[in-house]
Amino acid sequence: MISSKKIPILMYHSISEHASKKFQSFAVAPALFTEQLEYLKQQNYTPMTVTQMIQARAQGGSMLPAKPVVLTFDDGFADFYTHAFPILQKYAFVATLYVTTAYVNGTSRWLRSEGEANRLMVTWDQLIEMSAWGIECGAHTHTHPQLDVISPARAREEIVQSKQILEQQLRKEVVSFAYPFGYQTAETRQIVQEAGYTSACAVKHKMSTLESDLFALERFKVDSQSHSDVFAALLVDRNLSAAMAMQKLYLRTRTPLWQCARRSTVSLAHMFFHGGRP
Repeated sequence: MISSKKIPILMYHSISEHASKKFQSFAVAPALFTEQLEYLKQQNYTPMTVTQMIQARAQGGSMLPAKPVVLTFDDGFADFYTHAFPILQKYAFVATLYVTTAYVNGTSRWLRSEGEANRLMVTWDQLIEMSAWGIECGAHTHTHPQLDVISPARAREEIVQSKQILEQQLRKEVVSFAYPFGYQTAETRQIVQEAGYTSACAVKHKMSTLESDLFALERFKVDSQSHSDVFAALLVDRNLSAAMAMQKLYLRTRTPLWQCARRSTVSLAHMFFHGGRP
């Protein structure tokens, strides 16, 4: 039945063999990434960009392939161009790359606490080339803040500015967004919608369906330990212990309880430093 169709949206970050200890789980080795794409090909999955999937949803799902899969990459690291992009080209697979615009042509300075402040980011020329080939470039804010703990005004600026810069550089409309860290609220989702996006990706470790909130699309994190059994489990939403163990630490910091505690801490600190003003 089309209405119950499940769509795996996979979330990658870096495709690299090198990473600091704190960032290791976010770096998938190129050889492992190649194995994963080979598996998708052998199992007859059809890759789609996020927006292609959304457009198929708008037609009631009748245009979705039998086995769709959506590959997404957050942040915009240079290794997407040097490592992921050639492998995607080899298999003729499309993907969606979410770009943090302030760091294009630079390094990932927001990752200083993870020991990754010097990880190279993509350049504008590389983004233009990949966009022309068929990679969808979506927005991932301008400076990668936690959108749920900053003011609505600043959140709007981050969300709108990244869209405007990408559209100016790529000379095409940018309609997909991904929340940094997966953090979002009803208010930030509304801001994203008002900014002119047609979709936004969260995390959630769940399958996306035709009934999913367009502005909180569920994704599975693919990490450095996503070998054959774990990767296969993600694609069919099979509750294998290995797949769940892989996600445990990542998800623990993204549960509603954790997010509530984190927001409360930020709010208390704000009131302390501003004389009790909210």
